[in-house]
Amino acid sequence: QVQLVESGGGLVQAGGSLRLSCAASGRTFSSYVMGWFRQAPGKERQFVAAITQTGSGTYYTDSVKGRFTISRDNAKNTVYLQMNSLKPEDTAVYYCAGRIGILRFGLQEYNYWGQGTQVTVSS
Repeated sequence: QVQLVESGGGLVQAGGSLRLSCAASGRTFSSYVMGWFRQAPGKERQFVAAITQTGSGTYYTDSVKGRFTISRDNAKNTVYLQMNSLKPEDTAVYYCAGRIGILRFGLQEYNYWGQGTQVTVSS
């Protein structure tokens, strides 16, 4: 089992950048596919990005391709989401999540979730 804690959210102007971190407890972090999801007010939680156990594979939803980068440091039990060229529509609570097995995009495929961190992008 793994416990996840996100950090790095905040208020930023459009065009700015933020780097989210998700620290995991436990010794088996490198066994987990890690994903980032987000939930805007009044909307369903949606997939943003995911990374395979070794970091060799990364996947993004179309709206963030070229702006966001997911990465991980297994030695530090941490996954990151670098967000550049932020837009007001990126405003949401961002959650990291983990699952054992192959990479999936559906939130129901992830077993472990953090508490979320708020990202607000002003225009």
